[in-house]
Amino acid sequence: MNQPLSPTEPNATPPLANVMDLLLDAICVVDVEGRYVFVSAAFERIFGYAPEEIIGKPMIELVHPDDRERTLQTANEIMAGQPKPHFQNRYVRKDGRVIHVMWSARWSETDRVRIAVARDVTELKRAESMQVALHAISEAAHSAEDLLTLFRHIHQIIGKLLPARNFFVALYDEKKDELSFPYFVDEYDSAPAPRKLDSGTLSAEVIRTGQALLLTPDTQTALPGHIGPIDGMDSLDWLGVPLGTHRGVIGALVVQSYSGDVRYTERDKTLLQFVSTQVASAIERKQTETWLQYVALHDQLTALPNRILFHDRLRTALVRARRDNSLLSLLYIDLDKFKLVNDSFGHDIGDLLLREVADRLRHCVRESDTVGRVGGDEFVVLLDHIGQPEHALIVAEKIRSALNQPFELPGNRLHISTSIGIAMHPEHGDDNRQLMRLADDAMYSAKKHGGNRLMMGKMPGHSAENTEPDV
Repeated sequence: MNQPLSPTEPNATPPLANVMDLLLDAICVVDVEGRYVFVSAAFERIFGYAPEEIIGKPMIELVHPDDRERTLQTANEIMAGQPKPHFQNRYVRKDGRVIHVMWSARWSETDRVRIAVARDVTELKRAESMQVALHAISEAAHSAEDLLTLFRHIHQIIGKLLPARNFFVALYDEKKDELSFPYFVDEYDSAPAPRKLDSGTLSAEVIRTGQALLLTPDTQTALPGHIGPIDGMDSLDWLGVPLGTHRGVIGALVVQSYSGDVRYTERDKTLLQFVSTQVASAIERKQTETWLQYVALHDQLTALPNRILFHDRLRTALVRARRDNSLLSLLYIDLDKFKLVNDSFGHDIGDLLLREVADRLRHCVRESDTVGRVGGDEFVVLLDHIGQPEHALIVAEKIRSALNQPFELPGNRLHISTSIGIAMHPEHGDDNRQLMRLADDAMYSAKKHGGNRLMMGKMPGHSAENTEPDV
C-alpha cells in the first residue's frame, strides 16, 4: 500500500474491492486509534453489521468483554511489528450471539493501520468444545465421589458450552412416581419440593414426552393445557432437554435466563441435546455405583446400616471422642423370644415386625446417632457425643418402653419385650470390638435375668449391673 487508505474513498481501487467482497473471510483495516476505516462485505455476514454501520467505530467495542484486555495487548504487539497469523478471540454479533474469530493480522507502518483477515471459527470451536465436554463428562462419571459432586461437574462443563448461570437437574423415580430436583442453582429460587410427574411443571413435560422444550418470547410455543402455573420466578428463556437412557427417560437438564443479556436458541437446544445422552449415562452409572455401595453397607430388610457400616461409624466416632475427650455409648439390643413370633405367625410377619422395630428405634435417637442391624433380631445403637453416662440409660429406657408398646401388624397385634446391654467409652474401653463385646455380654446377661431390662456392661472380672427397675 503506497497511499494511506481513506474512509472517504472506499472505491479507490474498485477491482481489488470487488475481489475482497467476494471472499468469505472479512478484510478489516483499523487505524492507530483502533477505529475501523475499512471492512469488506463479508464483515456483515460474520459480525452482523453492515460496513456503513461500523466505519469509524472502535474495534474493541465489538470484542467480548472477557477478551478485551487480551485483544488490546495483542493489538499493541502487532503495532510493535509482531504479525499474528493465528490469533483467536470472541466477538459479540449485532444480534447478541457470541462468535469465535481467528485473525491473521499485521501492521502497516507506511499506512499506519492494522490490516487483518477475520475467519468465523465458531462452528469449529463448538465441535471442539463438545468433544472436550463429552470427555470431561466421562471423566466426571468415574471420578465424582457422589451424585452431588457429579452434578457440580456437569454444571461446570455445560457452563463452558452455553450460559448456565441458572441450571438444574430434575430426576424421575418411576417406582415412586416422584420427580425431584437434587441439583438446583438459581439466582432467585430454591429447589422445589419433590412432586408427581403429572404435577404440570415444564421439566415434568420434558420427561413425560421425551422431547426438548425451548421457550422464549419469540417462539410463542403453545403449551398443553395440563401445564400449570410457573413455580417461582418466571424466566424469560427456558430450555430443557430429556435425559434418555436404554431404560427410558430418567430426568431432564434445564437452563433458564431472566434477562435479555442471555438468550437461548435452537442451536443451544441442539448442543444441550448432544451432551445430554452422555450426561444421562454418567448419572445412571453413578446411581448404580451409589446403589451398589448402599446395598453393600445396609441391611436389605430394614435399610439400617449393617455390621460393616456400623463398625466403620463406631471407629470414626471413637477417633472423634478421643480427640474431643467426649463420651459415647453403645447399646446392644435383642428382641426377647423373637423366634416364637416366626414360629407362630410366619417369617413374613416376623419381617414386618423387624421393620417396625427399626422404625421405632430411629425415632428414639437423634439424627447424629446411628442405629444398625447386626443379626436376625439384634440391633445396635451408637450414641455419639453424650453429655453424661446417665444419658445412655435414659435413651435405653426410652427404647425399651417404645418396643414394649403393641405392634399393629396386618391381622395381628403383637407384644414383645427387649433386652439391652450398654457399654460406655472411655469407661469400658477404647476399642470398637471391645465395646461391642462388652455390650453384647451385658445384653445376654439381661436375657439371663428374665429379659425386658437394661444391663450396664462391666470390665472382665466384674458382673454386669442390672439397671432395670421392676416391671
